Amino acid sequence: MERKKVLIITYHWPPSGGITVLRCLKFAKYLRNFGWEPIIFTAKNASYQVVDYHNEKDIPENIELHQVPIFEPINAFKKISGRKKNEALQNITSNSTKKRTLIDKLGMWVRGNFFIPDARYRWIKPSIKYLSLYLEKNPVDAILTDGPPHTNTVIGLELSKKFGIPWLADFQDPWTQVDYYEKLYIGKRADKKHKLLEQEVFQNAQKITIASPTWKKDLESIGAKNVDVIFYGYDEEDFKTYRPIASDKFIIFHGGLLGNDRNPSQLFKALQALIQENPSLRSLIQIELAGEVDIAVIESIKKYNLESNLTLLGMISRKEVMQKYAQSSLLLLPINQAKNAQGRVPGKLFEMLRSQKPILVFGPNNGDVKQIVESKTRGISYEYEDFHGIYQFLKLALDQKQFINFSPEENVDEFSNEQITGKIARYLDEISKR
Repeated sequence: MERKKVLIITYHWPPSGGITVLRCLKFAKYLRNFGWEPIIFTAKNASYQVVDYHNEKDIPENIELHQVPIFEPINAFKKISGRKKNEALQNITSNSTKKRTLIDKLGMWVRGNFFIPDARYRWIKPSIKYLSLYLEKNPVDAILTDGPPHTNTVIGLELSKKFGIPWLADFQDPWTQVDYYEKLYIGKRADKKHKLLEQEVFQNAQKITIASPTWKKDLESIGAKNVDVIFYGYDEEDFKTYRPIASDKFIIFHGGLLGNDRNPSQLFKALQALIQENPSLRSLIQIELAGEVDIAVIESIKKYNLESNLTLLGMISRKEVMQKYAQSSLLLLPINQAKNAQGRVPGKLFEMLRSQKPILVFGPNNGDVKQIVESKTRGISYEYEDFHGIYQFLKLALDQKQFINFSPEENVDEFSNEQITGKIARYLDEISKR
């Protein structure tokens, strides 16, 4: 049987690294299993903040790939702000105020008020032009866009309206409800434009998916319809050779952006208290942080006299992150402290669930992550200021010879990328039949 065709519009595609690229990449990898042929449209010469060539292994053979050059203002911003060209620039809004300069604040204001929907907006017109010519000669059965960047979403919106093609708008993060929206110094005119565009998406998309149950409700509260949850998931193939390792050290690991809005200071305070009670723990405890770590986090570690226990790994590949999972005793998952933190479900959560290592979450007690982690008996969640709870948990963990031993009673197969892509395929089937 001939497969139906879906045009996937995504900014992130290999060699893009980090967790964001995996969403569309894994859809593309498994869609053929469900009767859909993916056609990829992405940016040419994009300035990805993290590059990971290891992701190329997941690109399906003989996939049709289209690219249009993109103008990236981020390089100009780095030059103006005194950053190196190859320096990772993740979310400025999560950096501490001690590090955020006047240039940073000006850049955020320009981004919010003139780059609508986001900094890649100048890619919209050339992409629509290119894809219009393509679609006139090569019809597809559906369009799938992945945002942010919501430049992707706007491209899908215009093409769906122009050609009448059924459209699934996927949201990794919300648009005007995203946690950093209010930090972009957005004026009334720009705010109105953002929200009108967002409403147009709600009115025209035949299906909307988003990355958490709470954010589904949030989107529905501002007018979105036919919304369902699609988690990031994990790929079982990535765990073919994965084997958890028992260490004679108590290794606490975090990989990814660790901004001032995710500073687990009470964890460091609890570790200091335990070392003061039992000085022999000093040589046992290791804190390993990979990725961009904010100065406020480093200062907290120094404040509680844990510098000698800290290793900063810098930017590492996903393959190396997986190796760190295997070697670690405890995986940290701090949820950024923001108004919409209840619905924040980081993509890396699902690989952590599959890693068979215990997870220590910092986040709201009513959060989606807490519900997922604790229902699957993969870890425990505390609010950031719960020093007593964190202290007692660590004390119990360190008293055990093998440290923490969660015995998972529930499997996590439902979060596999293949099963999740099956859901996406069913949604595409539904909208393409209308």
